[in-house]
Amino acid sequence: MEQNSPLPEFDVDRETVAGILKAARVRGQYILGLESLGILKAYGVPTIGSAFTETLEDTIREAENIGYPLVMKIVSPQISHKSDVGGIRLSLENAGEVKAAYEDMMEKIPKEKPYAVLEGVQLQQMLSEGREVIIGMVRDPTFGPMLMFGLGGIYVEILKDVRFAIAPLSEPEARDLITGIKTYPLLAGVRGAEPGDIDALVDSILRISQLVCDFPEIEEFEINPMIVLDKGKGALAVDMRLVLKTD
Repeated sequence: MEQNSPLPEFDVDRETVAGILKAARVRGQYILGLESLGILKAYGVPTIGSAFTETLEDTIREAENIGYPLVMKIVSPQISHKSDVGGIRLSLENAGEVKAAYEDMMEKIPKEKPYAVLEGVQLQQMLSEGREVIIGMVRDPTFGPMLMFGLGGIYVEILKDVRFAIAPLSEPEARDLITGIKTYPLLAGVRGAEPGDIDALVDSILRISQLVCDFPEIEEFEINPMIVLDKGKGALAVDMRLVLKTD
């Protein structure tokens, strides 16, 4: 790892992020999810085609705009694990399925989680290709923001194959974070598989490094998953979770 490499400084929209975080605090909200994907966009981190909607009519219209197949996820500050309450629906193929999924969520979830405020739903383009990775951050009281990287799914849940690095990161440090995991060959391409877009992944990690350094009020941060497409095709954030300091 190169110790004296320059730190990148991206042209980002800090004002938009500051506004999103301030609005969350005004609402008394300290855990932000999909509804805050604008934070990533403001820092140039590519996100999957998506829309946040609050009514059935808007949901159907935005579904047609994004295109099928789609994923629908419930948006509620009180619901972190959406799948546990039936808050995720996959492979929606047309307006009829979108309508049925929306109405079913709005009917059943309040019965299971009566205290939860259902702000709406997030629609997302459904990808059938790419490799899942996870990018996270926890703010250590001694070292500051600690970035975490690993492959998603069972690789992080069962194998615990992740690496950590202290932000801010230089480009060589971001690349070392990626190549240092045991399962890196799955990203690089093995047995004839196409390599993933490592350069796009490095770029996103560097932008996230700048984000968490620019906003010390971010206590925890996680993109899970980010889909890494084949080389030259980019990497897209699919889901995110951000926790603000409460003091």
